Amino acid sequence: MNKTSPARRALGSRAVRSVAPAVLAVVIVAGAAACDSESSPTQGTARSTRTVSAEPAASPTAAESPRTQEDFAASVSADVERNRQKAVTTLEGVEGKGNAVQDVSVSGLPVAASEKFRSALVRVTNRTGKAAFYAVRVEFVDASGKVLDSVVLGFADAPPNRTVSQHANSRKAAGVKTFPRIAQAERD
Repeated sequence: MNKTSPARRALGSRAVRSVAPAVLAVVIVAGAAACDSESSPTQGTARSTRTVSAEPAASPTAAESPRTQEDFAASVSADVERNRQKAVTTLEGVEGKGNAVQDVSVSGLPVAASEKFRSALVRVTNRTGKAAFYAVRVEFVDASGKVLDSVVLGFADAPPNRTVSQHANSRKAAGVKTFPRIAQAERD
C-alpha cells in the first residue's frame, strides 16, 4: 500500500489552496470577456437568443392608455351595483325562498378579529341550458338566530351548467361570530 507522508500531504493541500484563487480568477475573467462581446446587439443579450417579432418602438405610457386603473375599478363597481339593484328589484316580488334556492350554496369564510367585515362565499350553479340572472339574499345570523345583516347579490349571465361565485360582505356583522344562510334566491 502506498502511503503519503504527512509533509507531502500538507504541501499538496497548500498548493491547492494557493492555486484555487488563481484558477477562479481566470474563470471569472474568461466569463466576463465572453459576455462583453462587441457582436452582441445589446449588452447582456446571449448570442443564441433570437427575437421572432419586432420589438415595439416605445412602451406604452399611462397617458396613452384610454382607460386608467381607476376607470376600470369604477366601471366594475358600477356594474356590480347595477347587478345588485336588479337583484333587489327581482327579490321584491318573490314570495318565500324563491325558485333557485337549490342552485345556491353559501359558506362562511374565517376572518381575523381585527377585520372590519364578515364575509361569505356564495356559489350559484346554473342547471339550465341557457345563461340566466340570479338574485340572492344572504343573511348573517348570530348564534341565537338573530339576523344581524342581509346582503343582496346579483349574478348576471351565469353560464349554463357552470358554477359562479361572489363574496357577500357585511360590515354590520363585523366582530361577531355569525353564520351566513341563503334567505332567498331567484332565477330570472
